[in-house]
Amino acid sequence: MTLEPIVTPRTRVGLVAGGLGAYWPQFPDLLPQLQRSSARVSERMRALGCEVVDAGFVSDAQEGAAAAEKLRAAGCDLIVGFLTTYMTATMLLPVAQRTGAPVLLINLQPTESMDHETFDTGQWLAYCGACPLPEMANTFTRAGIPFRSVSGYLEDERAWARIGRWVKAAGVRAALRRGRHGLMGHLYPGMLDVATDLTLVPVNLGGHVEVLEFDDLRVRVEKVTDAEVKERMELAREVFELDGTVAADDFEWAARVSVGLDRLVADFELDSLAYYHRGLEGEIHERLGAGMILGASLLTARGVPAAGEYELRTSLAMLIMDRLGAGGSFTELQALDFLRGHVEMGHDGPAHLAISARKPLLRGLGVFHGKRGWGVSVEFDVAHGPVTAFGLLQKRDGTFGFAVSEGETVDGPHLKIGNTTSRVDFGRDPGEWTDAWSATGISHHWALGTGHRADELRALADLLEVEVVRV
Repeated sequence: MTLEPIVTPRTRVGLVAGGLGAYWPQFPDLLPQLQRSSARVSERMRALGCEVVDAGFVSDAQEGAAAAEKLRAAGCDLIVGFLTTYMTATMLLPVAQRTGAPVLLINLQPTESMDHETFDTGQWLAYCGACPLPEMANTFTRAGIPFRSVSGYLEDERAWARIGRWVKAAGVRAALRRGRHGLMGHLYPGMLDVATDLTLVPVNLGGHVEVLEFDDLRVRVEKVTDAEVKERMELAREVFELDGTVAADDFEWAARVSVGLDRLVADFELDSLAYYHRGLEGEIHERLGAGMILGASLLTARGVPAAGEYELRTSLAMLIMDRLGAGGSFTELQALDFLRGHVEMGHDGPAHLAISARKPLLRGLGVFHGKRGWGVSVEFDVAHGPVTAFGLLQKRDGTFGFAVSEGETVDGPHLKIGNTTSRVDFGRDPGEWTDAWSATGISHHWALGTGHRADELRALADLLEVEVVRV
């Protein structure tokens, strides 16, 4: 029995290559060479894991308009215009205008350098993709169409790394645009920083926020069978190390809630979930809220991030990090270790199991600190190595922004209290880092993901037209 990841749509990239048709009768070998380059670009784009809608090679404004219509109908997440040689702006402007997708212009000449001693005009023109780039940039700027560009040569790995970054960012943007984000329960009392204006999510990022009741979960948990509970407990034993503090009844209840939670996510087609419910005197809603951690962690590991304390912006940050391949675990500050120069961060509750440094532990708790209820909780630290702290800012003017900081998770002592805890070295005094991080306006929760992701997040911010604050 394994954790099957949620299947997500591949990024759909619209590709159009072009050059000035007046050249073809003058230089008969030029067009075949450029078409071979175009085919190679299409091949390498597919190797990035995206779906390529290839509109072919355009030579004039009429063919550009036809390509624009094909790519408009395809509903692309990113438009890539390959400037193979000089071409006029009127050949690409309609593509950008009609598709409405972000535009990436690429100028990849055949090799690193021309052979200047032997090249004639026709051979030089195959290296002339840089020539129309300023023309495209000027025209797109005057048309009010954002664009970005990558220049290099056909097998330039540095250029392809940059192209791959834009493709990945476009995929995350698309996931946000079509995303359905669950918000279940109510705000943790007094957490003013956590409160999110729900309208701002579709306005800034796209997608839909589905407001849910804990009763939506309750009716599904009530229908879970004993056989399903047993199967979920078996899965948990494979995924987790069970500490001796785990009570059998609590473990069984968490498994039952986990199955019901999976059904909730499936029924509402959720891509992420933020939740909190206080409850009273051990009644059903309090027990549901207390039983969420196992199921929420399993969902997060499968690609449906779940965050406690009604932290919608952090569940969205976790989704972004997950789609970048970074995991992204629910995180807050826990303590500063000035002796070792580390920031200790993590959270009680759900965690991203896929980025754990070891087999995650299930620990039984007689009481959840700061919350009503009791049961099982997850304990681990994020895999040691490069990491990125990332959170969504909700600014005073109603816009969103990104807060980003890169560091390294390192070894050291950890508390054994049923929390995720990671020691992060940000390369500076932990107190100074904490002051600078807090000054960004971040809420007291964020996502911690593996790898240094600042460049990828900056690319996504560009596509979403939001500000990045880097610490």
